[in-house]
Amino acid sequence: MRKRIFVIVIPILILLYGVACNENNKESISNDPAVIAKGEALFNQQCSGCHNFRQDAIGPQLSGITAMQSPHWITSFIKNPQEVINSKDKYAVELYQKYKVVMPSFTALNNEELSEIVAFLNTHQAAEKQTDDEGNSLSDPIKDTIPTSSLVVQLKQIAQIPPSDTSKQLLTRITKLDFKPGTKDLFILDLRGKIYKLQNGKPEVYMDMAKLRPAFINQPGLATGFGSFAFHPGFAKNGLLYTTHSEASGTARADFGYADSIKVTLQWVLTEWKVDNPQAPVFSGKGRELLRINMVSPIHGVQDIRFHIQAKPSDEDYGLLYLGVGEGGAAENGYAFLEHSKEKVWGTVLRINPLSSNSKNGKYGIPASNPFANSKDTNVLKEIYAYGFRNPHRLTWTKDGQLLVGNVGHGNIESLYLIAKGADCGWPIREGSFVVNPYGNLNKVYALPTNDTAYHITYPVAEYDHGEGKAISGGFEYTGAIPALQGKYLFGDIPTGRLFYVNMKDIQPGKEAPVKAWSVSLNGKVQTLRQLCGNNRVDLHFGKDASGEMYILTKPDGKVYKLVGARE
Repeated sequence: MRKRIFVIVIPILILLYGVACNENNKESISNDPAVIAKGEALFNQQCSGCHNFRQDAIGPQLSGITAMQSPHWITSFIKNPQEVINSKDKYAVELYQKYKVVMPSFTALNNEELSEIVAFLNTHQAAEKQTDDEGNSLSDPIKDTIPTSSLVVQLKQIAQIPPSDTSKQLLTRITKLDFKPGTKDLFILDLRGKIYKLQNGKPEVYMDMAKLRPAFINQPGLATGFGSFAFHPGFAKNGLLYTTHSEASGTARADFGYADSIKVTLQWVLTEWKVDNPQAPVFSGKGRELLRINMVSPIHGVQDIRFHIQAKPSDEDYGLLYLGVGEGGAAENGYAFLEHSKEKVWGTVLRINPLSSNSKNGKYGIPASNPFANSKDTNVLKEIYAYGFRNPHRLTWTKDGQLLVGNVGHGNIESLYLIAKGADCGWPIREGSFVVNPYGNLNKVYALPTNDTAYHITYPVAEYDHGEGKAISGGFEYTGAIPALQGKYLFGDIPTGRLFYVNMKDIQPGKEAPVKAWSVSLNGKVQTLRQLCGNNRVDLHFGKDASGEMYILTKPDGKVYKLVGARE
């Protein structure tokens, strides 16, 4: 059912629900341009991933905030939101009850930096309140609730990833577990810059992006940092490894950019690495950049790259690299025209041949079998395999070779797509199977029009609304040895840690598969992932090994669990 639960990531969220302050609030806020400039830099680094001054995003838009709470209140909440809530502050408690999530503490910011942020916020006056012009938006898009099944999966902790930042509420930012082709070796990615190889259950650093690429950045968090990695299926012989990471704006000329009048917050870079020794326990080698993409905001970058690992050398897909490219928050920042187009890279799944060179920059190849490869329109990006995504967060293939994409939504719908070549999944004129006005209030959704077939949009094979979760964590078809899990696609919700599945037999084009919830147990005790990791925000991700067994990763505590048994 539809119930708004914003992920509270910075302290400013609570401000929107405060009362107007008196004039003394303004007197304590600096209007020095140098101070404001520093505050803007801090805001872009720490806050802009969730907030802007135009449209509600992961968190509320922030224009007019300083007219609603005092600077002292703002800075106190930034330092320790849980403490303010515990003090029974009326507005803090009110918002916690509404959103059910406590934002991280920003204890690393000193008083001067906090004042600079407040000075920058003060430059943004209250925006005109958005109205529902059409008057028929859906307050509860999916009225049915997700039923909890009798499925209980037994977990076993197999690894503890070292803290990558002890000053943060999230000790790690582990997001991906994958294996090296032809082996049982497991590798785990931390967005803050490292790939770990599990050696006898112990994580050892395999690759350190910050050392290899000095321009590497992992702020402000969320999806920024070391985005993804993929071993070439022929890695044992060719030693080729592919990675994505983020760098500051202007680091180098982008292959995919836009008008100079639009800000560039950061860049995403795809690199091919030639490993000196494919069998070595620690990476050494040289890299070459394949492509670089400018992004409007820090959210929704290039968070997943994968090869179709089941493809055989004789198959069309063998050795072709898929990239899930997010739209970088373009629509919510007022640039919806940068997405939902065969001529734009943002909000797409790309498919390239990294061993060829017929791309525009000559650094990779465009497969002849790509859906738009033969287009005579020189503006069409022939790298595109499918488009119309907000954030194609995870890509995977079923054992039958079908591509599934988990797409993180905006204000209402989380969705799973079965993708055919050239598919248009609709964002930002659709969110899941609902209409969105890309130039209006993106938090409003509407029923499909009667002439909807004219749009030729591909709709989800499964979806849920924000009464059930906040952001889909794409998973995998389970292909391991546990009978109760076979025939199921296991996935979940990133912030809440809720666990879902759909039956593979129900995944069919043009139909929606019923979604069911499942539970986990550790040492014989059934617990939620929130309880297991001791944090209200779980940051759930999944992994899969060469045998088809699956894993659960939780960021706040850096734990890695294997699914070892199940009962229904």
